[in-house]
Amino acid sequence: MNIALWTAQFALAAVFAASGGAKLTMTRERLLDTGQTGVAMFPMPVVRFTAAMELLAALGLIAPGLVGIGRMLTPLAAAGLCVVMVGAAWAHSRLHEPKSVAVNAALFAVAAFVVLGRLL
Repeated sequence: MNIALWTAQFALAAVFAASGGAKLTMTRERLLDTGQTGVAMFPMPVVRFTAAMELLAALGLIAPGLVGIGRMLTPLAAAGLCVVMVGAAWAHSRLHEPKSVAVNAALFAVAAFVVLGRLL
C-alpha cells in the first residue's frame, strides 16, 4: 500500500508542478495554446493563485514523507488538489470539454486515494 501511495504522490506532484509552473509563468494566450483551456473561465489573479497552490501542494505531497516532519501536510495537500480538480472539472464542463473533465476526475480520484491512504 505504501508503494502505491508514494507512486500516486509522485505522479500528482509531477503533474501539478508542471501545471502550476506553467500557470505561474505563461500568459493566458500561451496557456490556451498549450491546452490549459480551463484558465479561460477565471481572471488571471485567480489562475496565478491556483498555480502557487498547485506548486505548494506538489511540495506537500513529497517533502513531509522524505524529511519525516509534518506528515499531516501530505493528506492536506492532496485534499487541496481535490478541491482544485472540482473547480477545474466545473470549468471544463462549462467549456464542453468532456475529455478534460475525465482527466480532472481521474486526478481527483488519485488525490482522494492519497488523502484516504495517508489518513488511515
